[in-house]
Amino acid sequence: MIAAAIATATCAVAVVLLVIAERRDDHRGRFRWKPLASAAFVALPLIAGAFAADRDRTLAAWIVAGLALGAVGDVALMFESERAFLAGLVAFLLGHVAYVIGLAHVQPPGAWLDGAMVVAAPAALAIALIVLRWLWPRLGPMRVPVIAYVLVISTMLIGGLAVSLTGGIASATARHLLTAGAALFFASDLAVAREKFIGRDPWNRTIGLPVYYAAQVLFAWAIVVR
Repeated sequence: MIAAAIATATCAVAVVLLVIAERRDDHRGRFRWKPLASAAFVALPLIAGAFAADRDRTLAAWIVAGLALGAVGDVALMFESERAFLAGLVAFLLGHVAYVIGLAHVQPPGAWLDGAMVVAAPAALAIALIVLRWLWPRLGPMRVPVIAYVLVISTMLIGGLAVSLTGGIASATARHLLTAGAALFFASDLAVAREKFIGRDPWNRTIGLPVYYAAQVLFAWAIVVR
């Protein structure tokens, strides 16, 4: 676990420096610290034995795929253009799909409406619809990709809630880490959407970046803990 702790600390320090760079509008700092923070969360499970013989390698494969796609999206979003934003959107969309498949491996979707999920799933969908309604007047030609994105992140959130509320094959600690990762990722996407479609505000990244990187680190730890 020492290697995982070092990767986590590296990510945390890089995120702090990244937020400082963003607050100062320091483009060099952004290009220096963002890739480092992303590389750290991708490296975390790889150097901490996520694919060891006694681990769930299928879950690990999907989570690592999601982490890698997230890192690709991070790099794309460093460039402030519509093409770069769309490339980042696609990368994160595919990353969320990988997480959904991983969550479905832990707890099959047929159980995603069992027990407390009868209330939690509709609540998550309602939140997603409120967010979409909030963004709708400002989406323009981005409406179709944003609808697809909201659908996928909502599915990820529901799957994340399901693994904690209805159980699954992973350990209890891993399930709760997956749930927390999914919830934080959903929250961080709100900050990205606000920055892109509502208005530029330093607080979007000041809050959104730490929440996003925390989500990715939690996903990474979920496949490291026993």
